[in-house]
Amino acid sequence: MYHDLRRKLVRGGIPASEIAFIHDAKTEVQKDELFAKVRRGAIRILIGSTARMGAGTNVQAKLKALHHLDCPWRPSDLQQRDGRILRQGNGNREVEIIRYITQDTFDAYSYQLVENKQKFISQIFTSKSPVRGAEDLDETALSYAEVKALAAGNPRIREKMDLDVQVARLRLLKSNWQSERYHLEDRIRVDLPREIGRLEYRARQIQEDIQRYASHRPSREDGFLITLMDQTLDKRPEAGARLLKLAEMTPLGENMKAGSFYGFELRIKRGDMLGAATLQISGAGTYAVDMGESALGNIQRLENLLGGLEAALKENVSLLENARAQLEGAKAELEKGWPQEAELQEKSARLAELNIELDVGGKDTSAVALAEADVPEKETPAKCQAEISGQQR
Repeated sequence: MYHDLRRKLVRGGIPASEIAFIHDAKTEVQKDELFAKVRRGAIRILIGSTARMGAGTNVQAKLKALHHLDCPWRPSDLQQRDGRILRQGNGNREVEIIRYITQDTFDAYSYQLVENKQKFISQIFTSKSPVRGAEDLDETALSYAEVKALAAGNPRIREKMDLDVQVARLRLLKSNWQSERYHLEDRIRVDLPREIGRLEYRARQIQEDIQRYASHRPSREDGFLITLMDQTLDKRPEAGARLLKLAEMTPLGENMKAGSFYGFELRIKRGDMLGAATLQISGAGTYAVDMGESALGNIQRLENLLGGLEAALKENVSLLENARAQLEGAKAELEKGWPQEAELQEKSARLAELNIELDVGGKDTSAVALAEADVPEKETPAKCQAEISGQQR
């Protein structure tokens, strides 16, 4: 085939000296010389197999076109081929990659197999598909019936190949849909009820603490009162300075009780690493704010924390309503069926019919049996032989 291809190229006007076969370079030195000629442009056309012209073939400097004369067995082979021209160092701004497919042959089927392999490979690397099993495609082979149908240009084999792809796509979509349903069932059964319960409990805590704050805060607007280490203070600057000292005394990693503030327990928490301490006030619920370096600023933070309970309750109620709406929406979605189920059933049924018509997977798939089955009785090999013998006699 290599020599026939070279003869055709020469007839097309390309000098034979500018056409080379990779297998003519027997040693590494000869290969280096050949590659150098291709890079200079002295060799215009280099012909070779995927194995011989794969990794290590650095001839990309002037390459303009890459021609795939056949379909390899693995997606990686196609990537290796394309990598000869789609490579850093190629001086051409644009290149051509040409794949030849002969009508009514195995080419289309072979490319379909490579496509299916790449899909499974992509599943593994991306983890986006819920499919947990795949057919060993390296063991896939054409039955005699499929070979005969392809060779004869049988339109049913083309229809079967199209349906193979469509049914595989629909089954993958259905598998994704089922995976989403399992996730939805988990949210309905576990996640959303747990979240709703947590938000309801939090709402009750905040409501109780709003009442606690209302019953303990001073009647005067400018009133202030805090207890720090059994000492009651009514001056904000003094209270803020004492808070800073208590924070310095709190060991790293400890959560120390500092006093009380308007009916709430006040604690100072220090993390395991050096950094700002945290002020915590606890009633029915616990609320926290980071301490700063300003004495008055820390007191203001505590007052804002309790003054913001009403806003915190509104935000919690909004989250609770949203969680309940999600639960109802998830239940409604779970009652729906897969919208493309009818299409999948229709195409699967047609694919099954074609498999039967083509005898794919049948018990007797020998080439002889299939060939004889398609020959009319008056033209069977035995009868034809008898007629020939009679004519000879």
